[in-house]
Formats: sequence, C-alpha cells, structure tokens
Amino acid sequence: MSTALSVNVNKVALLRNARSGEVPSVVDFARAALDAGAHGITVHPRPDQRHIRITDVDALAELLSSPEYADREFNIEGNPLDLSHGDHLMPIVRRVRPTQATLVPDASDQNTSDHGFELTKPEVVGELLPIVEELRSQGCRVSLFVDPDPATAEAAKQTGADRIELYTESYAQAFGTPDQRATVTRFADTAAAAKNAGLGVNAGHDLDQANLGLFLEHVGGVEEVSIGHALVAESLFSGVESTIGSYLDLLNQR
Repeated sequence: MSTALSVNVNKVALLRNARSGEVPSVVDFARAALDAGAHGITVHPRPDQRHIRITDVDALAELLSSPEYADREFNIEGNPLDLSHGDHLMPIVRRVRPTQATLVPDASDQNTSDHGFELTKPEVVGELLPIVEELRSQGCRVSLFVDPDPATAEAAKQTGADRIELYTESYAQAFGTPDQRATVTRFADTAAAAKNAGLGVNAGHDLDQANLGLFLEHVGGVEEVSIGHALVAESLFSGVESTIGSYLDLLNQR
C-alpha cells in the first residue's frame, strides 16, 4: 500500500497575510503542489483567519473540483466542539463537502495543534458521535486526531470515524535521540490497534524529509501523511516541484 501526501498550505497563507494582497497565492502554491504529484491539499481554517481564510477554502475547493484534479483530495481540519466563536467549522464543511474532515481538539487561540482527542473518556465519544454521523452522511471521510496510545485508537471506532490521524510531534522530537526507538514503537502499536479495530491510519505534525522515512518504515499501514510547515519551508530553498518530488520518492520507497 502506498502512502498519500496531502500538502497543508496554512503556512503559505500565513506568509501571504503578513502583507496586504494575495502574494504568495495559496491557490497557486496548491496548484503547483498538485501538478508536482501531491495527492491532496489540507487546510485548517481557524476562527480568527490568521492564516487560511474562508475565501481560501472556497477557492481551493473550486481548484480541486476541476477535472484535471478529479483524483485528488481536499482535507479540512478543525475542532467542531469549540464553539467559543460560534459554530465555525461545520458550516464550512457542510458547504464545501471535502473528501475528508479531520477533527482536531485544539482551542481557537492555540498556535498550533498540540494534543489528540481523549477518546477513552465516554463523554468525548458522546460529543463526537453525532458530528461524525453528520459528516459521513454528507460523504466526508472522517479522521480523528489522536496521541500515540493503542487504547485511544481502539476507542476511536466507537465514534463511527473512518480513520485516526497520529499526532507525530513527539516522534519528531524523539527522532535521532535515545528515545527514538521506544517512541516509534508506541506509534507502531497505536497504528496496529487502529487497524485491528477496522480503522485507517493517517499521520501528521512536524514530519519532514529527515524523519519521514524511518517513521513509515516502522509504522505500518499509514494511508496518508499531512505535511505543511516543513514542506513549505523546504520549498523556499528547493522549489515546490523538487520538494514534492523528494517527499513522493520517500513515500514510494515503502
């Protein structure tokens, strides 16, 4: 099984927002990534629109609806349980109907996602159940952001979700250190538990060209990786086409 690459374009939007105007263009970067072979595009629109804006979501949805990208996917991330700014995520997903909705338990004021859902708590599963049901009824594949914990992976099945996304920051931090082996084993065990429960496995956060190969070598059955920060940074030096090509080479070795 090959692993798909979904390119998170949030950091392109963050750079664009540092000035007025549309430079760099989020859509043009996404198009370049897709033309270079990326399998999909990921966005995480937050209520304050500090990077991805609602208009970006709509423009990317239009791009991905074109016939030349009919085999590519659109993944929208966000927290449907955070209503501090009203119902932000669900209206977007209802309108756009992306291929995949990745649910992430981050607060609206967080700099970035930093933990997964505590799915071993019945109340969390209960909150997610109707949301997952609605998303799946709209044709969205649903993935839940989780920490590396086999018990959490098994509990994810109770929500009706299709996949989990492994939150890989702890792996990235342990990479190249004495903690690497134990950490990657925990991720492998979590992925195996998810597979045994009938769930697909995605992964993302702080993956890059240096650490991705080892992760995929030891963590079996990863269907998709979502990579943004490192990929955009690497593209500044090597260009989008070359950087996407390097990631695809890593993925195709598995």
